[in-house]
Amino acid sequence: MVQAVSQLMNFQEFLAWKPETGRYELHDGVIVEMQPTGPHEQVVGLLNRKLNALLDQEDLNYFIPNTAMVRPLGYQTGYKPDVLMVDTAALAQEPLWERESVITLGSSVKLVVEVTSTNWPDDYARKFEDYEAMGVAEYWIVDYRGLGGRRYIGSPKQPTITVCQLVEGVYETQLFRQGDEVVSPSFPTLRLMADQVFSAGA
Repeated sequence: MVQAVSQLMNFQEFLAWKPETGRYELHDGVIVEMQPTGPHEQVVGLLNRKLNALLDQEDLNYFIPNTAMVRPLGYQTGYKPDVLMVDTAALAQEPLWERESVITLGSSVKLVVEVTSTNWPDDYARKFEDYEAMGVAEYWIVDYRGLGGRRYIGSPKQPTITVCQLVEGVYETQLFRQGDEVVSPSFPTLRLMADQVFSAGA
């Protein structure tokens, strides 16, 4: 569930205002309060567990921060992804990391995941375009309730995981549904069935 706060801010004002508790994003200067449901959090928890196990198993120098934001440069916008996997070595190039825990370079991000709820148009359109423009190599849209529009997940609508891979600056998408094993271009050793994700939010 999403609720807009009627007060325009630039990104720095938003960072100064943002409370310690609660989850907020800034969309073109508009503060948006994110209110995830319990099932949404269960899906996020499963993904975090699976991805952290993979990082440990592969001994990769990446990590999943708890509170970091992603800021597409040139916009008064900041996102708090459900899952954000960051390349530790790339943080030295991030201008806002030390003081603000903000990622501005797509090259610092190994994977970003948005778990869809009632704000599904943001995940399929706004964030898709912004992550693509930033050069984020891999973006997942986890629509565990099949809420997205038919143009995105087909008809009849059903739970779908959309994996977007950046190829020559443009996202190519692959859809995974019930019975499918999710294929990650960046992490080919990941073993994750779509059913595991969907049942986590059931």
